Formats: sequence, structure tokens, C-alpha cells
Amino acid sequence: MATIIDGKKLAQKIQESVTTEVKELVAAGKQPGLAVVLVGDNQASRTYVRNKQKRTEECGMKSVLIELPETISEEALLDEVAKLNADKSIHGILVQLPLPKHISEEKVIDAIHPEKDVDGFHPINVGNLYIGKETFVPCTPAGIIELIKSTGESIEGKTAVVIGRSNIVGKPVAQLLLQENATVTIAHSRTKNLPEVARQADILVVATGLAKFVTKDYVKEGAIVIDVGMDRDEFNKLCGDVDFEDVKETAGFLTPVPGGVGPMTITMLLANTLKAAKRLER
Repeated sequence: MATIIDGKKLAQKIQESVTTEVKELVAAGKQPGLAVVLVGDNQASRTYVRNKQKRTEECGMKSVLIELPETISEEALLDEVAKLNADKSIHGILVQLPLPKHISEEKVIDAIHPEKDVDGFHPINVGNLYIGKETFVPCTPAGIIELIKSTGESIEGKTAVVIGRSNIVGKPVAQLLLQENATVTIAHSRTKNLPEVARQADILVVATGLAKFVTKDYVKEGAIVIDVGMDRDEFNKLCGDVDFEDVKETAGFLTPVPGGVGPMTITMLLANTLKAAKRLER
């Protein structure tokens, strides 16, 4: 039976550490500031942004929300980003995705100053990650590495398989596992004999976007299984990309949904904002 990796508990522990450091900065007259730009009225984005704001304020950081209409032009949005780049009280900038179809997400991400890109999506930060330089790491992959380390198992020398090749999760988490000296395979929808490939993994990270896609046939006995999914099952109940009930007898460690990867994402955003404040105040 798998040991459940408690993402909520770990996120709380890291947030407490961030809060302590923020207090020290504030006492020295330097309050870290995070600005979130929300375009349009996507309810899922709004809920997520509200959670980010709440957690930012809990840490003692300055939280700024800039709400813009769905109809805003790309040029006007880029102007808003430029203002935040120039604002010395803002250390981290996050433009909530997805954006309306008439706006290029790539242009907007490129416009954020790399030193304020706490999402870790700017090409300079992505490049730094791939050559192993100190940089802002995308929040979900950073959280995944912390969850794996929390098991007490060493990543070094392990065989890791990442199912999913997105720029937001799959590719960066594979790179981070490589930096921790794992032997890494990125698998995806075109991978032949996917269950067989996945069963080689001591560490299996699943980011497919498909509800309950991974069953016990994909899992090596005793493996660490990290479920990045946030889906709905046939009963409209929240579930992950891993069939939790089917896999829990085989895996050694397993993240639940909810309460696994999710809580870590916002916590790592706060850690990145703190890092940005320390860098920019130097």
C-alpha cells in the first residue's frame, strides 16, 4: 500500500519558511510585491487568482491585482506589463493564462522582465534552466521535485519517466530530474508500448490531462508516482491523471488529487517572488 505524499502539509511548511524570510525583509524596509494580471472573466482563472492573492497576503507580501476587460488590445496589455516592469515595488509579475484569442501569449510572456518572471516561462529563464544556471523554475515542476524529496528517497541514480511533454510541466520537470542526476525518459501520446516504458520508472510523473489514464499496469512495484492531473471523472468528481484506487496497492509513494501537487504550485510561486525580491534589492 502506497504512502500518501501530503502536498498540503509540505506546502504549509515551505510557506512558513517563506513567511519568516518575508518578515525579515519587511523589517529591513523591503516588502516583496507580486502583481497578477487577469484578463477577462474566466471563472477558473478568477478562483485561482483569488487563492494566489490570499496566500501572497498571508506571507506578508504586497499583492496587486490588475483586472482588465476581455476586449483589451494586445498593445494595451503590453503597456500594462511595461508599467509593472518599471514599478520598483513589484518584484514578481504573473499574467494569468489563458488569454483571449486575439492576444499572443508568447508576446506577453516575452514582455515580462526575466528578473520579474516568477512563473519561469520567459525564454531567458527557460534557457537558463536547460543550461543549469540559477533561474526562476516553473512553479509546478519545482513543487514536484520538493514532493519527491519529501519521501526521503534519493533521486540520484533513479530511473524517472515523465508522461507529458508540455512546456509548463513535462519538459521542465524532466530537466530538473536530470539536474538531480536521475536517468530521464520523456514519454507521450506517440510513445510505443507506453505501459512498458512507464513500468521501468522508479519515479513516474504523470501530466497527460486525461482522467485516470495511468493504471497499475503502468506502475513499477514501489515506485514514486506524482499525479499532476486535475480532471473530472464520469461522476463529475475531481480526480487526477492516475487511477488512484487502482495504483495505490502497487506504488510505494503516491500523490492524491486534490491535496498533492496543487497546493505546491502557489507555494513555489511565493518562493519565487521572495527570490525575486532578494535579487532585485541587492
